[in-house]
Amino acid sequence: MVEEWLAALAASPWALPAMTALVVGDAFLVVLPGEAAVTTFGALAVSEGTPPLVLVILVAAAAALAGDVACYAVGRAVGIRRWRWMRAERVQAAFAWAGTALHRRGASVMFTARFIPFARLAVNLVAGSSRLPLPRYLPIAGGAALAWATYQAVLGAVVATLVPGGTAAAVVVSIVVALALGAGADVVIARVRRRSASPPVASEQERSDGAT
Repeated sequence: MVEEWLAALAASPWALPAMTALVVGDAFLVVLPGEAAVTTFGALAVSEGTPPLVLVILVAAAAALAGDVACYAVGRAVGIRRWRWMRAERVQAAFAWAGTALHRRGASVMFTARFIPFARLAVNLVAGSSRLPLPRYLPIAGGAALAWATYQAVLGAVVATLVPGGTAAAVVVSIVVALALGAGADVVIARVRRRSASPPVASEQERSDGAT
């Protein structure tokens, strides 16, 4: 039953539009399974032969870019303090981190943040609110979206190639792997953010100088 349903999903004309909606929505609502959707269709591309893997990557990249640009536009239009959820302490801390990171290493942080759900939301909103020039923002965001889509789809395709048990097993394992990698990335970025926010520890010489 599950195998038949997945085969029907892969062949459905609504398959890629549904993936597109999840990826665009995931740019704003991190609870939506954008990564899992792309990974699933990457697995289906191998196990069912449809939709084509290249098409999955291109559609996912376009959807990711559309969602990121929409976040940028929101940040540019309303800033990062307009709504109540934006003023929460943890959210403001994330915005502060994103602003510092964009200032120091704009391109690399945009690429990295695309792979981490809440980080990409924060970075894109801050990029808009800080008036990062659109001609500079778009090429970086486009490259990051393409890299993200390629990674997610190929991850599903590789799992489908390596995991025995048919389409259902390939899809389940690929989703679990995608979610685990995403959770790991969240943990890493949280630690980096905490370290960057921590005040530097004064050296022994500095403490003695201060005492005098």
